[in-house]
Amino acid sequence: MPPPCSRCVSQRVINLETARKLGTAAGALAGSLKGAYSSLYSPSRLLASSAQFPLSRIAAAVIAAASGGIAGAAAGHQMIQHLFPPGEGTPWLCLGCGNSFRILD
Repeated sequence: MPPPCSRCVSQRVINLETARKLGTAAGALAGSLKGAYSSLYSPSRLLASSAQFPLSRIAAAVIAAASGGIAGAAAGHQMIQHLFPPGEGTPWLCLGCGNSFRILD
């Protein structure tokens, strides 16, 4: 059960450690999908003469997905990291008033 907000006593709070992990995972997934999609379906690669799907494009898509995933994970981590309050304890964010606070366990 999450603790109430220390400012507005709202029960609508999220654990920022969990939010950071979700942000990192979502950023990695979005970056991977963007990297693979842009590698496979870039306008410069859609030539009328290429009737078959070359296997080299799959390798390029895997590399683009990996690098996009790394960049996306870093972006997702940075988006949440600036919300963390300084200090020790479990970080929480109130969804009602936007207050971030820590609770010592």
